[in-house]
Amino acid sequence: MRPRRTIWPTRDGWWCLFVVTALGVAAINTGNNLLYLLVSLLLSLIIMSGILSEQSMRGLRLRELVPEDLHAGQPALFGTTITNRKRWLTSYSVTVQMLSPRATPPFIYVSRLAAGADRLVTWQETFPRRGRHRLAGVRVTTRFPFGFFVKAGRPLLRPEVIVFPRVTPVGPDALRELDALGTATTRRRGRGAHLYNLRGYRAGDDPRLIHWRSTAKTQALMVRETEAETTEDTRLVLVGAGRDPQALEAGLAHAASLATHLVRLGAGVELAGPGVAIGVGRGPAHLRRVLTALALYDPGVPQAVTAILPLEETGRMPLREIRVGLG
Repeated sequence: MRPRRTIWPTRDGWWCLFVVTALGVAAINTGNNLLYLLVSLLLSLIIMSGILSEQSMRGLRLRELVPEDLHAGQPALFGTTITNRKRWLTSYSVTVQMLSPRATPPFIYVSRLAAGADRLVTWQETFPRRGRHRLAGVRVTTRFPFGFFVKAGRPLLRPEVIVFPRVTPVGPDALRELDALGTATTRRRGRGAHLYNLRGYRAGDDPRLIHWRSTAKTQALMVRETEAETTEDTRLVLVGAGRDPQALEAGLAHAASLATHLVRLGAGVELAGPGVAIGVGRGPAHLRRVLTALALYDPGVPQAVTAILPLEETGRMPLREIRVGLG
């Protein structure tokens, strides 16, 4: 019921079939041997077209390359590696067709793929909204060798991905609300103004970080390491029923932008709200947990109400709180 490959005539293929049919009828009616030879020649071309196109398609394998971070409204670069696993034979005139209408470009043409070789093809796709999405996938097609027929394989590479809310730079008003001037420091290595440690120079270090006084004393190049600058740990609280879809998406995008900004500064971020409770954490892995919760947030699904304790009752001061309205 589901063939391994489908085949469909092109415009030239329809003309070829029409000519074969017309010549076949004429040959039967007239008994002309020349017409029989022409019909046989055209039929042999059709048969050879099927054999050679199957040889070109056989043994091709695709492996998807899906980006880790996908944000709504932002172009994302997808890719696939097409490999010719045949030992001796080369594949010709192969097209990787993107089935998603949002993909740019819609197809990529590979003129020749030698035996055992592979080729990386990439395209861009933009998701208009956050949430869980299943990719439309790709399909491998070929018109080799005569262009009479299009032979296509089954749709492949259709993994499910999670698209995070839109992340935009934090504006001046939000910066004033955060008071994120980066004046506090933490005892860990990072970018900042305070000295963290001195160590020996390594290849690739910034020459501007060389500590010349220590270098003169030790007779070896020494490099300054600075403390990471951060802000206070912050709790983001989602408030509102989210009845207005536009206000809901804007609020979730604002929360995602604040979380991204704070984590990049080195601050701890906690997320709380109806059915959402993510403790304080730092780093890219924690940011992905927060963004995933925001991406899958659905006010229409009954959710347990998470008790939000006042900051003075948590015993984790200092921890400031920012409320994000969802409409």
